[in-house]
Amino acid sequence: MASERIAWIGLGNIGRGMSRNIALKGPQTSPLIIYNRTISKSAAFAESLGSNSKVTIVSSVSDAVQQATITFICVGDDAALDQIINAVISDSSVDLTSKVIVDCSTVHPDTSRRIHTTLSARQASFIACPVFGAPNAADAGQMIVVPAGDADVIARLTPFFDGVTSKAILDIPGDDVGRAPALKLLGNTFILNTIETVAEGLVAAEKSGVGVQTYRQWLHMFLPGPFAKYADRMVEGDYWNREEPLFAVDLARKDLRHASSVAGKGGVRMRSVEVTDEYLKQVKAQRGEKGDIAGLYGAIRKESGLEFEN
Repeated sequence: MASERIAWIGLGNIGRGMSRNIALKGPQTSPLIIYNRTISKSAAFAESLGSNSKVTIVSSVSDAVQQATITFICVGDDAALDQIINAVISDSSVDLTSKVIVDCSTVHPDTSRRIHTTLSARQASFIACPVFGAPNAADAGQMIVVPAGDADVIARLTPFFDGVTSKAILDIPGDDVGRAPALKLLGNTFILNTIETVAEGLVAAEKSGVGVQTYRQWLHMFLPGPFAKYADRMVEGDYWNREEPLFAVDLARKDLRHASSVAGKGGVRMRSVEVTDEYLKQVKAQRGEKGDIAGLYGAIRKESGLEFEN
């Protein structure tokens, strides 16, 4: 693994933490190659590592892929991923033979399958590898990674997961790369719907006289962990006064649409997704693209006769 040359494309909330851990703790001996659409973020990232020897900044996705044996991608949606893949395959100077492309984005399963077919035709390997975990888990190297694709290729990636970026690897049997993003989408619906339930409970507790602090205390006792922390963010007003979202409303709604599509193909209607999405529409109307999923609390408050901001 020391001989692998690693590139990372996308320095968002998740990509920033995961790539940092690869740069600092990965088994590779060469600097991590990084590309981000906003070049200033790449420069700030490199500076945060405190050593120029840890990373090499490139100015295009083609440069990143060409210089690496393994390229990780982590971007916001299907369109951004398609833009990257199209830029690479349309560049005749890039030899994709034996290259490995690993996508950690949350996209529709059909997007992953299509990209797998496209890259296979160019003798490259594609691994769909969505991840579970909040930005603080990415920073701490505590993600759950879900790789799908060729088992031999995944084995090459494991040293960049275990003890580096992740606390666990969930194996997806078979060669269908679409199964990993399908699981990711269903997992995200569970997360988003549970956050909606937390928000609803807090509002009901306030309106019924139970009290938000009492309900919040119960949550910490009964269900400690990320959902209790969401309750903290709601009660403490983080959902409306933060400048940048931890999980942007537009990305959350994209995930819900994709999950509904996946379920719908199997004849399943996810009614809970419809409820959560309706509230997220209100978050978007109130907060715009800066809206965070914790803003579900504000939307439910407003529907219940309270102010959006607590």
